[in-house]
Amino acid sequence: MLELAILGVLKEQELHGYELKKRLTDALGAFSSVSFGSLYPALARLEAAGAVRVVILNGAEEPPPAPAVPMTGSIAGEAAAFRARRPPARPARPSRTRKVYAITPHGERVFEELLEAESTSVDDDRAFNLKLAFCRHLPPERRLGLFEQRRALLVDRLAKARTNHRSRKERMDLYTQSLVDHGTETTEADISWLDRLIALERKGGDLS
Repeated sequence: MLELAILGVLKEQELHGYELKKRLTDALGAFSSVSFGSLYPALARLEAAGAVRVVILNGAEEPPPAPAVPMTGSIAGEAAAFRARRPPARPARPSRTRKVYAITPHGERVFEELLEAESTSVDDDRAFNLKLAFCRHLPPERRLGLFEQRRALLVDRLAKARTNHRSRKERMDLYTQSLVDHGTETTEADISWLDRLIALERKGGDLS
């Protein structure tokens, strides 16, 4: 999932590591806890696979060239002019560089394959939410298939929850009952939300 998220964000814009982590944190709630310890190994894997390339930017500022000292014919005058134009001595600092990551044409294809892959991701709330965040890049028929598959799973989940609820209701206290009711209501709301998305897709709507 992290590779999919990275490629999806880089598809929008080239970013360096800190900006990429911030974008994942800001835009993808499911990945709000992503750390540099997981981000950089994932970037290294994607780079090794040819899905991401690195652009090295030199951040060091080069001082502008100094103007030539006019020849005055006076040794003392020329020496004074040289001292006046010479900048104050500064300690040497190494050039600052940073890596900016960009998606490659191969990475574009990998992103599409990951996004369109048939998997159990619709049974994983985080994975589904991640695919939904980038589903504008899917063709309409794949978006519709993703929504319908997720809806079918939630309907099955709701039916099982209601069956379990009936068999355990007498053993539940007030708070457990309230928690189960909340879960049921949340699933019902998600199904209604998917119904609206499905109806919009069938009408040829576009949320992007």
